[in-house]
Amino acid sequence: MLTEKQHELLMFIHERLQERGVSPSFEEMKDALDLKSKSGVHRIVSALEERRFIRRLPNRARALEVLKLPEADVAKLEPKPRIPAAANDSEADVVDIPLHGRIAAGQPIEAMETRETLTLPTALLGRGDHYALEVSGDSMVEAGIFDGDYALIERRETASDGDIVVALVDDEDATLKYLRKNGDMIRLDPANSSYEPQNYAAHRVRIQGKLVGLLRRY
Repeated sequence: MLTEKQHELLMFIHERLQERGVSPSFEEMKDALDLKSKSGVHRIVSALEERRFIRRLPNRARALEVLKLPEADVAKLEPKPRIPAAANDSEADVVDIPLHGRIAAGQPIEAMETRETLTLPTALLGRGDHYALEVSGDSMVEAGIFDGDYALIERRETASDGDIVVALVDDEDATLKYLRKNGDMIRLDPANSSYEPQNYAAHRVRIQGKLVGLLRRY
């Protein structure tokens, strides 16, 4: 038997799929269930997955499929016309990416909180595995990157000279800087004349992603 919240979320997902042909976002599910955070939604979705009421479709944003409904609800439901996903391009062409925290937090990316997400148009990111970081500080202002912006990062372990990257130094401090390669040395350049470049032996620096976009709230 499902809990009240599990049942409520399952029916909300089912009805949204029937009406629009695309599953709701985690933000919409949070609001529908009157939860304080999306972490609660993630827990309920995981519970429904474990009990095989729903499943996530791989390599698609906001893609949940209802596998079954409680028998009592099946008898009550009348079929509703389903709108093809092509008619909902504005909703289907989005992706939820993890929001890992603040780039100046001094933690490896893997250790940062991943329960929060940002919902973005897929066209803004392109292909690849992405995550977002909230920028802290003013070391990249001359590149148009300001405190409080969201840096959109393609997860990768290599980058070209001159790319803006997330660099992890000594497996401890993560920073967003221009990458400069010089033999067996790495220089991390700020975009602010008030700051000095940082020079490290190449083995001390690990690339954790490349900047591919920026999101700013006004």
